[in-house]
Amino acid sequence: MALEQQLTEDGQVEVQAAMAQLPSITPVGMASLLPGAGQQLRIKNDAQSLVPMLGDQVVDTVAQRMDVFRKKYGQRFEEGRLEDFVRGRFDFSPETDLLVLRAVEIDSHFENHPDTAPAEITNALKRIRVAIHKLKERGFHEVVIATDHGFFMNTHAGAGDVCSKPAGNWIGIHDRCALGDGAGDSNHLVASAEKMGIRGDFAKFAAPHSLAAYRSGLLYYHGGISLQECVVPVITMQLKSSTQPSLHKASVAMSYKNGAKSITTRVPVIDLIVETADMFSIENDFEILLEAHDSKGEVIGEAKAGGIVNPATGTMTLKPGDKVQVTMKMQMDFEGKFKIKALNPTNYTVYCQLDLATDYAV
Repeated sequence: MALEQQLTEDGQVEVQAAMAQLPSITPVGMASLLPGAGQQLRIKNDAQSLVPMLGDQVVDTVAQRMDVFRKKYGQRFEEGRLEDFVRGRFDFSPETDLLVLRAVEIDSHFENHPDTAPAEITNALKRIRVAIHKLKERGFHEVVIATDHGFFMNTHAGAGDVCSKPAGNWIGIHDRCALGDGAGDSNHLVASAEKMGIRGDFAKFAAPHSLAAYRSGLLYYHGGISLQECVVPVITMQLKSSTQPSLHKASVAMSYKNGAKSITTRVPVIDLIVETADMFSIENDFEILLEAHDSKGEVIGEAKAGGIVNPATGTMTLKPGDKVQVTMKMQMDFEGKFKIKALNPTNYTVYCQLDLATDYAV
């Protein structure tokens, strides 16, 4: 919903709810986004492991899934990683009609570092906004933003929050559901795979009634049948023409402690002033993204969420004449010289920057 609100200035945006394909795990969810998956997707039992198939074609890996598009659209199709596109690491031909941009950072962060992963959602929204701005400049007219599955963060998991599989011949999938055959019990929903929308080599689908998993200590849930895991958003967007130049500009000034050049804390407070740069700017709001970058351009600090900083987007919306103080949150392991940049979040244009260095007391 936050992303939908952010994108309205670039075009006509519509968000709809969709049902993730069961079991709501990454390989099946990714395959369900392919053209024709609604009719042809099935799940094969290959030596007691699950393999998604599109008709007779295995679609378990990125290369196999992208090959489906390539066979269907030929030279009109290109693909790459969203982050690489945003950072200018790859380009595509002017003849490209369908461009698929893939992003797996949210999933991988939650899988491997669930305690710190929520910040990656904000980073993903930033990248999507920049990508859409670049696509509009390249003449694209329509954008679809879709995801493979939802998830539930079980931040209050206790030592006993675990569920045993029901009796029978089941293949456990991602600790939240199982496919196979067997009887249900008081802790499980067991239904025919067909009734759950699953085509393939499995007779039944089983999942815990509760928000529990088959393994203790799990924080990141996907695979089960909770609303969080199964109901996903789909955003469709008709891009506006970018032929008209923007008339309003912002002049942003930053300072730290009356001109100090070193920070002594990992939560420094930056003074930010927005001034008008032309007569058209007086009535405009300006959205600003504040980030700290190291010498390689990597993000090593961000505006702390809360107050004027939107926790969903990491940005702040200010009017000309506003003077605010923004608390930065620096990464614990970074020391050295860096730049704090006030950025336009749609295209990463730098409004202004501040050169600083760390001087932490040991």
